[in-house]
Amino acid sequence: MGFKQSHYDYSLFTQQKGSDLVVILFYVDDLLVTGTNLKWIEQVRKDLQVSFKMKDLGELNYFLGIEFSRSEKGITMFQRKYALELVSKLGMSGGKPSTTLLEFNHKLTSIEFDKAVNKNVSDNDNELEDKGRYQRIVGRLLYLTMTRPDIAFVVQVLRQFMHAPKQSHMSVAMRIIMYIKGTPGLGLFMSAGGNMKLITYYDSDWGACVETRRSVTGYVIKFAEALIS
Repeated sequence: MGFKQSHYDYSLFTQQKGSDLVVILFYVDDLLVTGTNLKWIEQVRKDLQVSFKMKDLGELNYFLGIEFSRSEKGITMFQRKYALELVSKLGMSGGKPSTTLLEFNHKLTSIEFDKAVNKNVSDNDNELEDKGRYQRIVGRLLYLTMTRPDIAFVVQVLRQFMHAPKQSHMSVAMRIIMYIKGTPGLGLFMSAGGNMKLITYYDSDWGACVETRRSVTGYVIKFAEALIS
């Protein structure tokens, strides 16, 4: 069919003719076809159906847990269904939503650091007996960060304690869940008339890491007016 496989993502295939582009994205048995020319996209779908047994689900509304909503203004990508299911599975549906992800200037530390500085740890902040539950929750939150850059930093911090999580780490994870409960529909909006260039902003603190005294760099990347990272 003349498609070229991406060197950066082996599940991504592209073909270009002049100014027109068609993209095919595979994931196990799910497949997404998109591009700039509707007639060409339709022809690619028909060609694929000749070679493979496929079910055409029509215009893109849902793909790998991500919901898509189109309008004249642009495309919105969000994971509302996934977010609400996560809250429900953890038994938090009846809880009060949190308006923030983390208390101001709240610092999380590892068990190793607490021992090294002889920090007195309360009985309420011991190492978790069920590490697997913490790891599963953080893993699910990581998947949600695809369309939720607002939670990305805190979730990345929680990842640092996967090997030996404490109760304080779990408390922050639960706070994120309650924040999500109050904001399940937030996502990425890609404007139809937005700037199609990648725009990056970055900044850094000064030695703010409690354990290493290293500086922490933060960055945001925008595409089509959407904060994608």
